[in-house]
Amino acid sequence: MNVRLRNPSRIVQVHGGRSVTKLLNELGLNRETVLVVRNGTLVPADAFLEDGDDIEIRPVISGGAT
Repeated sequence: MNVRLRNPSRIVQVHGGRSVTKLLNELGLNRETVLVVRNGTLVPADAFLEDGDDIEIRPVISGGAT
């Protein structure tokens, strides 16, 4: 699967299917700090990612009123 990461922007090739949680652990990313998008759709931590999926991992951005 192709995994597009931000900050810094790069694409990583990952072979074989796995859960979102396992992928994030392998990449050294904290699940609380990122959103995982598969083929354009947000997916939960327990989702299983297939080898042919296009994955984008986006940092969570929060803000609020002052």
